[in-house]
Amino acid sequence: MPIALKIVEGDVEKTITLELQARKTLDGNIMIFDHEEMDIVVFPKASKIATFAKSDFSEMVYHAQNRLFEFLKRKGVIDFESVRGGSVYGSIEGQIPKPIDEGTNSIDYAIYGIYKFLKEERPYYNYIDDYEEMLDMYFTEPTQEDSTELGEVPQATEKGSIKPGYNHNAYWMSYMLENKESK
Repeated sequence: MPIALKIVEGDVEKTITLELQARKTLDGNIMIFDHEEMDIVVFPKASKIATFAKSDFSEMVYHAQNRLFEFLKRKGVIDFESVRGGSVYGSIEGQIPKPIDEGTNSIDYAIYGIYKFLKEERPYYNYIDDYEEMLDMYFTEPTQEDSTELGEVPQATEKGSIKPGYNHNAYWMSYMLENKESK
């Protein structure tokens, strides 16, 4: 969904259009789905930003949320002291401060800050996708050097590290030693 924002850079106010996978809820909240690990929700009425894990909460999701809020803190989009865990499991939220200038729309700046963060993160996730695709190709279509034809590797009489015998009881090592000495 294209989003049109009014941004002031220097002395010039301009309207820019951002391409985001976003949706507006019935109560006016803006949900952004562009990130691989989390969904980002901007609450204009409450003047806050919250992030929610897309599927399972993990360390990667937490670090992505942390990077977002650190980025927004550095840009001055959210209040330093307001970042905290949300009421939903695995969510983090931060308060958007009220602007001093009455003509400034803080929600537009918050969405623009999120857009800049997503633009900065995109190469990282593209690299991960490319790596996973390369790994799949490596295992499903190996090169001649990395593969063998059927029958090329001779069969061994004994395979693996677990020897056949009485390995289910506590004294299985003595049986292994006994079998080894008898050979």
